[in-house]
Amino acid sequence: MARACHSSALGAVAFLLFGFSVFILAQSSQSQSRSDSAKPLQYIGVNIASGTFAADKLPGEMFENYVYPENSTIDYFSSKGMNIIRLAALWERLQYQLMSPLHEPDMEKIDAIVGYARSKGMKTIIDVHNYAKYKGSVIGTRNLPPQALADLWRRISLRYKDNDHVVFGLMNEPTGLPTETWLKATNLAIKSIRRIGAKNLILVPGNGYSSARDWLKSQYGTPNSEVMLGVVDPGKNWMLEVHQYFNRDFTGTTSDCQSIDVAISTLTPFTLWARKNRQRGFLGEFGVGRDPVCLEVLDRVLTFMQANRDVWAGWAYWAAGPWWAKDYFTDIEPVDGKDRPQMAILERYIKTAGSRPRSQ
Repeated sequence: MARACHSSALGAVAFLLFGFSVFILAQSSQSQSRSDSAKPLQYIGVNIASGTFAADKLPGEMFENYVYPENSTIDYFSSKGMNIIRLAALWERLQYQLMSPLHEPDMEKIDAIVGYARSKGMKTIIDVHNYAKYKGSVIGTRNLPPQALADLWRRISLRYKDNDHVVFGLMNEPTGLPTETWLKATNLAIKSIRRIGAKNLILVPGNGYSSARDWLKSQYGTPNSEVMLGVVDPGKNWMLEVHQYFNRDFTGTTSDCQSIDVAISTLTPFTLWARKNRQRGFLGEFGVGRDPVCLEVLDRVLTFMQANRDVWAGWAYWAAGPWWAKDYFTDIEPVDGKDRPQMAILERYIKTAGSRPRSQ
Protein backbone atom coordinates (compact mmCIF):
# COMPACT_ATOMS: atom_id res chain seq x y z
CA MET A 1 0.00 0.00 0.00
CA ALA A 2 1.18 3.56 -0.61
CA ARG A 3 2.94 4.67 2.57
CA ALA A 4 3.54 7.81 4.60
CA CYS A 5 7.05 6.59 5.40
CA HIS A 6 9.50 5.00 2.95
CA SER A 7 13.13 5.06 1.85
CA SER A 8 15.14 8.20 1.14
CA ALA A 9 15.34 9.97 -2.22
CA LEU A 10 17.76 8.86 -4.92
CA GLY A 11 21.20 10.13 -3.91
CA ALA A 12 23.97 11.48 -6.05
CA VAL A 13 26.20 8.46 -5.53
CA ALA A 14 23.48 6.05 -6.62
CA PHE A 15 22.74 8.24 -9.60
CA LEU A 16 26.36 8.12 -10.75
CA LEU A 17 26.54 4.36 -10.26
CA PHE A 18 23.40 3.61 -12.19
CA GLY A 19 23.08 6.58 -14.53
CA PHE A 20 24.81 5.01 -17.49
CA SER A 21 22.95 1.72 -17.03
CA VAL A 22 19.65 3.61 -16.83
CA PHE A 23 20.37 5.31 -20.14
CA ILE A 24 21.40 2.13 -21.94
CA LEU A 25 18.49 0.09 -20.57
CA ALA A 26 15.95 2.81 -21.30
CA GLN A 27 17.22 3.20 -24.86
CA SER A 28 17.12 -0.57 -25.29
CA SER A 29 13.55 -0.61 -23.98
CA GLN A 30 12.43 1.98 -26.50
CA SER A 31 13.99 0.15 -29.44
CA GLN A 32 12.74 -3.26 -28.34
CA SER A 33 9.22 -2.01 -27.75
CA ARG A 34 8.61 -1.45 -31.47
CA SER A 35 9.18 -5.09 -32.36
CA ASP A 36 8.02 -6.71 -29.11
CA SER A 37 4.90 -4.68 -28.36
CA ALA A 38 2.60 -7.54 -29.33
CA LYS A 39 4.29 -10.01 -27.00
CA PRO A 40 2.41 -10.26 -23.72
CA LEU A 41 3.54 -10.04 -20.16
CA GLN A 42 2.13 -13.00 -18.30
CA TYR A 43 0.06 -11.23 -15.65
CA ILE A 44 -1.77 -7.92 -16.01
CA GLY A 45 -3.99 -6.83 -13.15
CA VAL A 46 -5.00 -4.61 -10.29
CA ASN A 47 -4.86 -4.41 -6.51
CA ILE A 48 -8.24 -4.54 -4.81
CA ALA A 49 -7.84 -3.11 -1.34
CA SER A 50 -10.68 -4.20 0.86
CA GLY A 51 -9.88 -6.26 3.93
CA THR A 52 -7.27 -3.70 4.96
CA PHE A 53 -9.48 -0.76 5.86
CA ALA A 54 -9.76 0.33 9.52
CA ALA A 55 -6.55 -1.43 10.54
CA ASP A 56 -6.86 0.29 13.91
CA LYS A 57 -10.01 -1.73 14.59
CA LEU A 58 -8.99 -5.36 14.81
CA PRO A 59 -10.38 -7.68 13.91
CA GLY A 60 -13.25 -5.34 13.12
CA GLU A 61 -16.68 -6.01 11.67
CA MET A 62 -17.10 -6.93 8.01
CA PHE A 63 -19.30 -4.37 6.16
CA GLU A 64 -18.84 -1.92 9.02
CA ASN A 65 -15.06 -1.47 9.29
CA TYR A 66 -14.00 -3.16 6.06
CA VAL A 67 -15.55 -4.82 3.04
CA TYR A 68 -14.58 -7.18 0.25
CA PRO A 69 -15.26 -6.36 -3.41
CA GLU A 70 -18.51 -7.07 -5.19
CA ASN A 71 -18.62 -9.12 -8.36
CA SER A 72 -19.20 -5.92 -10.33
CA THR A 73 -15.64 -4.78 -9.57
CA ILE A 74 -14.23 -8.04 -10.92
CA ASP A 75 -16.58 -7.78 -13.93
CA TYR A 76 -15.19 -4.36 -14.81
CA PHE A 77 -11.54 -5.36 -14.78
CA SER A 78 -12.25 -8.65 -16.51
CA SER A 79 -14.05 -6.72 -19.26
CA LYS A 80 -10.91 -4.64 -19.71
CA GLY A 81 -8.87 -7.81 -20.31
CA MET A 82 -7.04 -8.02 -16.98
CA ASN A 83 -6.22 -11.54 -15.86
CA ILE A 84 -5.25 -11.23 -12.20
CA ILE A 85 -6.33 -9.41 -9.04
CA ARG A 86 -4.29 -8.85 -5.91
CA LEU A 87 -6.72 -9.15 -3.01
CA ALA A 88 -5.45 -7.44 0.14
CA ALA A 89 -6.48 -8.66 3.59
CA LEU A 90 -5.04 -8.28 7.08
CA TRP A 91 -3.49 -11.28 8.80
CA GLU A 92 -5.46 -10.43 11.94
CA ARG A 93 -8.69 -10.91 9.99
CA LEU A 94 -7.62 -14.14 8.37
CA GLN A 95 -6.44 -15.65 11.66
CA TYR A 96 -7.76 -14.19 14.91
CA GLN A 97 -5.05 -15.89 17.00
CA LEU A 98 -1.66 -17.15 15.94
CA MET A 99 -1.36 -20.89 15.32
CA SER A 100 -5.15 -21.20 15.28
CA PRO A 101 -7.75 -21.98 12.57
CA LEU A 102 -8.48 -19.43 9.89
CA HIS A 103 -11.44 -17.14 10.50
CA GLU A 104 -14.15 -18.81 8.50
CA PRO A 105 -16.40 -15.81 7.63
CA ASP A 106 -13.51 -13.93 6.01
CA MET A 107 -12.20 -17.03 4.29
CA GLU A 108 -15.64 -17.84 2.91
CA LYS A 109 -15.82 -14.35 1.45
CA ILE A 110 -12.38 -14.82 -0.11
CA ASP A 111 -13.47 -18.24 -1.40
CA ALA A 112 -16.36 -16.56 -3.19
CA ILE A 113 -14.10 -13.91 -4.75
CA VAL A 114 -11.59 -16.54 -5.86
CA GLY A 115 -14.37 -18.62 -7.39
CA TYR A 116 -15.96 -15.71 -9.21
CA ALA A 117 -12.63 -14.44 -10.52
CA ARG A 118 -11.85 -17.95 -11.75
CA SER A 119 -15.17 -18.05 -13.59
CA LYS A 120 -13.91 -14.98 -15.45
CA GLY A 121 -10.60 -16.66 -16.20
CA MET A 122 -8.76 -14.51 -13.64
CA LYS A 123 -6.26 -15.52 -10.98
CA THR A 124 -6.35 -14.13 -7.45
CA ILE A 125 -3.28 -13.23 -5.40
CA ILE A 126 -4.06 -13.62 -1.71
CA ASP A 127 -2.05 -10.73 -0.27
CA VAL A 128 -1.34 -10.81 3.47
CA HIS A 129 -1.10 -7.04 3.82
CA ASN A 130 0.83 -6.72 7.08
CA TYR A 131 4.37 -5.35 6.62
CA ALA A 132 5.77 -8.43 8.45
CA LYS A 133 3.75 -7.60 11.56
CA TYR A 134 0.87 -9.07 13.55
CA LYS A 135 -0.94 -7.02 16.20
CA GLY A 136 2.05 -4.69 16.39
CA SER A 137 4.75 -7.34 16.78
CA VAL A 138 7.36 -7.83 14.07
CA ILE A 139 8.33 -11.22 12.68
CA GLY A 140 11.39 -12.52 14.50
CA THR A 141 10.47 -11.07 17.89
CA ARG A 142 9.27 -13.01 20.93
CA ASN A 143 5.57 -12.54 20.19
CA LEU A 144 5.85 -13.34 16.50
CA PRO A 145 8.29 -16.13 15.60
CA PRO A 146 8.90 -16.90 11.92
CA GLN A 147 7.04 -20.19 12.43
CA ALA A 148 3.80 -18.24 12.84
CA LEU A 149 3.90 -17.12 9.22
CA ALA A 150 4.60 -20.69 8.14
CA ASP A 151 1.54 -21.85 10.10
CA LEU A 152 -0.67 -19.23 8.44
CA TRP A 153 0.43 -20.28 4.97
CA ARG A 154 0.08 -23.98 5.77
CA ARG A 155 -3.56 -23.35 6.58
CA ILE A 156 -4.18 -21.18 3.52
CA SER A 157 -2.39 -23.73 1.34
CA LEU A 158 -4.56 -26.57 2.59
CA ARG A 159 -7.57 -24.57 1.43
CA TYR A 160 -6.28 -23.69 -2.04
CA LYS A 161 -3.69 -26.31 -2.94
CA ASP A 162 -5.91 -27.76 -5.66
CA ASN A 163 -6.76 -24.37 -7.18
CA ASP A 164 -4.19 -23.20 -9.72
CA HIS A 165 -6.01 -19.85 -10.00
CA VAL A 166 -4.79 -18.84 -6.54
CA VAL A 167 -1.38 -17.21 -6.10
CA PHE A 168 0.20 -16.91 -2.66
CA GLY A 169 1.49 -13.41 -1.83
CA LEU A 170 3.55 -14.19 1.27
CA MET A 171 3.56 -10.72 2.78
CA ASN A 172 3.03 -7.11 1.79
CA GLU A 173 6.13 -4.92 2.14
CA PRO A 174 8.13 -6.41 5.02
CA THR A 175 9.91 -3.75 7.06
CA GLY A 176 11.43 -3.24 10.50
CA LEU A 177 13.31 -6.55 10.69
CA PRO A 178 16.70 -7.89 9.53
CA THR A 179 16.67 -9.10 5.94
CA GLU A 180 18.10 -12.41 7.15
CA THR A 181 15.10 -12.84 9.47
CA TRP A 182 12.75 -12.18 6.60
CA LEU A 183 14.55 -14.81 4.48
CA LYS A 184 14.17 -17.35 7.31
CA ALA A 185 10.44 -16.63 7.56
CA THR A 186 10.12 -16.83 3.77
CA ASN A 187 11.79 -20.22 3.50
CA LEU A 188 9.81 -21.65 6.41
CA ALA A 189 6.57 -20.47 4.80
CA ILE A 190 7.51 -21.90 1.40
CA LYS A 191 8.49 -25.19 3.02
CA SER A 192 5.14 -25.41 4.78
CA ILE A 193 3.29 -24.68 1.53
CA ARG A 194 5.12 -27.33 -0.46
CA ARG A 195 5.05 -29.92 2.32
CA ILE A 196 1.27 -30.27 2.03
CA GLY A 197 1.48 -30.63 -1.75
CA ALA A 198 0.49 -27.15 -2.92
CA LYS A 199 2.01 -26.26 -6.29
CA ASN A 200 0.65 -22.71 -6.45
CA LEU A 201 2.79 -19.80 -7.64
CA ILE A 202 4.38 -17.97 -4.67
CA LEU A 203 5.24 -14.26 -4.74
CA VAL A 204 8.19 -13.44 -2.48
CA PRO A 205 8.80 -9.82 -1.42
CA GLY A 206 12.02 -8.36 -0.12
CA ASN A 207 12.76 -6.37 3.01
CA GLY A 208 12.56 -2.57 3.16
CA TYR A 209 9.02 -2.34 1.73
CA SER A 210 10.25 -4.54 -1.14
CA SER A 211 11.25 -1.38 -3.00
CA ALA A 212 12.62 -2.02 -6.49
CA ARG A 213 14.60 1.19 -6.24
CA ASP A 214 16.25 0.10 -2.98
CA TRP A 215 16.85 -3.55 -3.86
CA LEU A 216 20.64 -3.15 -3.80
CA LYS A 217 20.75 -0.68 -0.89
CA SER A 218 21.42 -1.25 2.79
CA GLN A 219 19.46 1.33 4.80
CA TYR A 220 17.01 -1.41 5.87
CA GLY A 221 19.76 -3.99 6.63
CA THR A 222 21.69 -6.40 4.43
CA PRO A 223 20.54 -5.68 0.86
CA ASN A 224 17.84 -7.84 -0.67
CA SER A 225 20.19 -8.31 -3.61
CA GLU A 226 22.45 -10.38 -1.35
CA VAL A 227 20.06 -12.13 1.01
CA MET A 228 17.09 -12.97 -1.20
CA LEU A 229 19.25 -15.09 -3.47
CA GLY A 230 18.86 -17.61 -0.63
CA VAL A 231 15.16 -18.27 -1.30
CA VAL A 232 14.55 -22.03 -1.49
CA ASP A 233 11.44 -23.39 -3.19
CA PRO A 234 11.30 -27.17 -3.62
CA GLY A 235 8.42 -26.64 -6.06
CA LYS A 236 10.39 -24.16 -8.19
CA ASN A 237 7.34 -22.00 -8.80
CA TRP A 238 8.03 -18.59 -7.33
CA MET A 239 9.05 -15.09 -8.31
CA LEU A 240 10.06 -11.90 -6.55
CA GLU A 241 7.46 -9.24 -5.88
CA VAL A 242 8.65 -5.64 -5.76
CA HIS A 243 6.79 -2.35 -5.41
CA GLN A 244 7.56 1.11 -6.72
CA TYR A 245 5.98 4.56 -6.74
CA PHE A 246 7.22 7.57 -8.67
CA ASN A 247 6.22 10.66 -6.71
CA ARG A 248 8.57 13.13 -4.98
CA ASP A 249 9.60 10.79 -2.15
CA PHE A 250 8.72 7.48 -3.84
CA THR A 251 6.02 6.65 -1.27
CA GLY A 252 2.92 6.90 -3.44
CA THR A 253 1.29 9.23 -0.91
CA THR A 254 1.19 12.36 -3.09
CA SER A 255 -0.28 12.89 -6.54
CA ASP A 256 2.83 14.37 -8.17
CA CYS A 257 5.29 12.43 -10.34
CA GLN A 258 8.98 12.86 -10.92
CA SER A 259 10.45 12.94 -14.42
CA ILE A 260 10.26 9.98 -16.77
CA ASP A 261 14.00 9.38 -16.45
CA VAL A 262 13.80 9.27 -12.66
CA ALA A 263 10.82 6.91 -12.82
CA ILE A 264 12.66 4.49 -15.11
CA SER A 265 15.77 4.71 -12.93
CA THR A 266 13.80 3.35 -9.96
CA LEU A 267 13.22 0.05 -11.78
CA THR A 268 16.62 -0.24 -13.43
CA PRO A 269 18.78 -1.59 -10.55
CA PHE A 270 16.38 -4.44 -9.84
CA THR A 271 15.97 -5.20 -13.55
CA LEU A 272 19.73 -5.44 -14.12
CA TRP A 273 20.23 -7.50 -10.95
CA ALA A 274 17.39 -9.88 -11.79
CA ARG A 275 18.66 -10.44 -15.30
CA LYS A 276 22.18 -11.15 -14.03
CA ASN A 277 20.86 -13.60 -11.43
CA ARG A 278 18.16 -15.18 -13.61
CA GLN A 279 15.32 -14.01 -11.39
CA ARG A 280 11.77 -13.15 -12.40
CA GLY A 281 9.94 -10.12 -11.04
CA PHE A 282 6.34 -9.03 -10.54
CA LEU A 283 5.55 -5.36 -9.90
CA GLY A 284 2.93 -5.89 -7.23
CA GLU A 285 2.19 -2.22 -6.57
CA PHE A 286 2.60 0.97 -8.54
CA GLY A 287 0.26 3.84 -9.26
CA VAL A 288 0.22 7.45 -10.38
CA GLY A 289 -1.91 10.57 -10.25
CA ARG A 290 -3.91 11.95 -13.15
CA ASP A 291 -1.89 14.92 -14.41
CA PRO A 292 -0.16 14.72 -17.82
CA VAL A 293 3.32 14.11 -16.37
CA CYS A 294 2.07 11.18 -14.31
CA LEU A 295 0.21 9.66 -17.23
CA GLU A 296 3.34 9.89 -19.37
CA VAL A 297 5.37 8.29 -16.58
CA LEU A 298 2.84 5.47 -16.38
CA ASP A 299 3.06 4.89 -20.11
CA ARG A 300 6.85 4.80 -20.14
CA VAL A 301 7.12 2.54 -17.08
CA LEU A 302 4.80 0.01 -18.70
CA THR A 303 6.79 0.23 -21.93
CA PHE A 304 9.97 -0.40 -19.93
CA MET A 305 8.58 -3.53 -18.30
CA GLN A 306 7.17 -4.85 -21.53
CA ALA A 307 10.52 -4.39 -23.29
CA ASN A 308 12.31 -6.15 -20.40
CA ARG A 309 9.95 -9.12 -20.25
CA ASP A 310 12.80 -11.54 -19.65
CA VAL A 311 12.71 -10.11 -16.10
CA TRP A 312 9.18 -8.76 -15.68
CA ALA A 313 6.38 -11.34 -15.57
CA GLY A 314 3.65 -8.78 -14.99
CA TRP A 315 2.13 -6.13 -12.79
CA ALA A 316 -0.80 -5.18 -10.57
CA TYR A 317 -1.77 -1.51 -10.51
CA TRP A 318 -2.62 0.19 -7.21
CA ALA A 319 -5.56 0.39 -6.71
CA ALA A 320 -9.28 -0.25 -7.01
CA GLY A 321 -12.08 -1.66 -4.90
CA PRO A 322 -14.81 -0.35 -2.65
CA TRP A 323 -14.57 2.43 -0.09
CA TRP A 324 -11.87 4.53 -1.73
CA ALA A 325 -12.69 8.23 -1.75
CA LYS A 326 -13.61 9.45 -5.23
CA ASP A 327 -10.65 11.82 -5.17
CA TYR A 328 -8.06 9.15 -4.27
CA PHE A 329 -5.55 9.98 -6.98
CA THR A 330 -4.36 6.49 -8.03
CA ASP A 331 -7.82 4.88 -7.94
CA ILE A 332 -9.00 3.27 -11.20
CA GLU A 333 -12.41 2.15 -9.99
CA PRO A 334 -14.82 3.76 -12.50
CA VAL A 335 -16.99 6.65 -11.32
CA ASP A 336 -20.59 6.77 -12.54
CA GLY A 337 -19.66 4.29 -15.26
CA LYS A 338 -16.78 6.40 -16.56
CA ASP A 339 -13.18 5.20 -16.77
CA ARG A 340 -10.46 6.99 -14.85
CA PRO A 341 -7.73 8.71 -16.95
CA GLN A 342 -5.11 6.09 -16.00
CA MET A 343 -7.20 3.34 -17.57
CA ALA A 344 -6.65 4.68 -21.08
CA ILE A 345 -2.90 4.18 -20.57
CA LEU A 346 -3.26 0.78 -18.91
CA GLU A 347 -5.49 -0.50 -21.69
CA ARG A 348 -2.72 -0.10 -24.23
CA TYR A 349 -0.77 -2.76 -22.36
CA ILE A 350 -3.71 -4.87 -21.25
CA LYS A 351 -4.65 -5.41 -24.88
CA THR A 352 -1.20 -6.78 -25.66
CA ALA A 353 -1.45 -9.19 -22.76
CA GLY A 354 -4.17 -11.36 -24.20
CA SER A 355 -7.26 -12.12 -22.18
CA ARG A 356 -5.95 -14.82 -19.86
CA PRO A 357 -2.70 -15.84 -18.14
CA ARG A 358 -0.59 -18.65 -19.42
CA SER A 359 -0.13 -21.48 -16.93
CA GLN A 360 3.00 -21.59 -14.83
